[in-house]
Amino acid sequence: MGSTDDSTCQSEMRSIFTTTTGGIVTVEVGAVTGKLEVVVHPNKETLEVLARYAGAEEWYTVEGSPVVLDNAAGLSSSERCELHERVVRHLTMTGAIVDGNEEPTSLREFSLTVGEG
Repeated sequence: MGSTDDSTCQSEMRSIFTTTTGGIVTVEVGAVTGKLEVVVHPNKETLEVLARYAGAEEWYTVEGSPVVLDNAAGLSSSERCELHERVVRHLTMTGAIVDGNEEPTSLREFSLTVGEG
């Protein structure tokens, strides 16, 4: 999992990681696998989550983005970082195994509550 620093958590957070075999699902191109960079843009009530191949130019929307925050008012920098890390942790989880193949991970039906562990 990538790292974040306090200054980054003010406006956007980025991490670079290698996906599991199934990868993650994007709106524009479907599943992407390998070494990816993910950026999370916090908005007033949502987190917009985009991904690209590490070092590439083009960003893709992660399926299920934007993620709705249940109680987003007044997020601190550390809370923003915590939410970012939880999104990245989720995206690096092994997907469901169907007929011996790993399904890609997405953010569909994924919700966040500030302060939820």
